[in-house]
Amino acid sequence: MSIERQAARFVEARRAASGFSDYPGALPADLDQAYAVQLAEIGQWPDRIAGWKVGRIAPPLVETLGEDRFVGPMFAATILSAGATNDFAAIENGFSAFEAELVIVASGDAPAGKTDWTADEAADLAGAMHIAVEVAGGPFAAANDLGPLTTIASFGGNNGLVLGAEIANWRALSFDAIRCITTIDGTVAGQAPASAIPGTPIAAFAFALARTARMGRPIRKGDLISTGAITGVHAVRIGQRCTADFGDFGAIACTVVKAAHQG
Repeated sequence: MSIERQAARFVEARRAASGFSDYPGALPADLDQAYAVQLAEIGQWPDRIAGWKVGRIAPPLVETLGEDRFVGPMFAATILSAGATNDFAAIENGFSAFEAELVIVASGDAPAGKTDWTADEAADLAGAMHIAVEVAGGPFAAANDLGPLTTIASFGGNNGLVLGAEIANWRALSFDAIRCITTIDGTVAGQAPASAIPGTPIAAFAFALARTARMGRPIRKGDLISTGAITGVHAVRIGQRCTADFGDFGAIACTVVKAAHQG
């Protein structure tokens, strides 16, 4: 099955908000193949990219794949401003995960052709920082079980974002001081400081700047970069209630609902 046909299967399922269990065609063998599917999906999806999520690649695969993170597109229509309560859209029969994150807003356009970024260079392009919840997952039910390549090929494992309050004067804070407790149906599912993100969220931002440039889609001013799951990847199902509590910085409460058909 061609890359375009694989992408069309993901696009069709996401638009229909209907999950599937079997990967369409041969599984991607490497990062190039996985990102080729993702880029084809971007080309077929009728919305603009408003940001990128960053996910982890587990240590056993880092040596094999050559990278310790991956990215996926976040589309404008799926990014919501947090309210008192929020819908967390889960694709029925797909995979869904609640992830507490910090989002960095790009303060300017990334220079054309720059494909290597240090953390210090990335920090210079970092604007506002917000608490957030990534609506992780997608239509392919086994994406998380089969590893990062299938997640990359499934829209990068992103189905939206709930953007919370801005963290004022974040540069004066230690990432150890920004802590989150995630609860699902009232039970603590994970808790950690933002420093649990390897290299801190700034390193994740630097990775996103480099990887998107190599994909030919460099980050632009105003793009939202969701920097990684602070308390872990928490699989959820329709009907559950989840909260990411960042203490003094705010909290985001969500109810997992069935995702609606998208056009």
